[in-house]
Amino acid sequence: VQLQASGGGLVQAGGSLRLSCAASGSTFSSYTVGWFRQAPAKEREFVSAVSESGRFGLSSVTYADSVKGRFTISRDNAKNTINLQMNSLKPEDTAVYFCAAGRTRRFGIKEEYDYWGQGTLVTVSS
Repeated sequence: VQLQASGGGLVQAGGSLRLSCAASGSTFSSYTVGWFRQAPAKEREFVSAVSESGRFGLSSVTYADSVKGRFTISRDNAKNTINLQMNSLKPEDTAVYFCAAGRTRRFGIKEEYDYWGQGTLVTVSS
């Protein structure tokens, strides 16, 4: 699985951005895909994840407390894409955002993900 993240940029506090993670591979729907972020001099932290597509094509989603209610993750298996809609952005959301894929239900554990994209920079000005 190869992943490519895009959609980062510079936005003012309170604004919105939509990140996308494009994946290669015909088994994409069987992977959990997560978004992580890393700010300068900080550890990479979990942001959100969507599980593999189960019965009837349904997936589970989860969010870090810091983004709950502001960010929405979604997957489009027909396009092999995971999107992260980020609203009400804050300066503390500034980071490089990475998408990752793995066969795991331990969504928040970065070591559980086998494949990583290259990252896209999000900068939120105050």
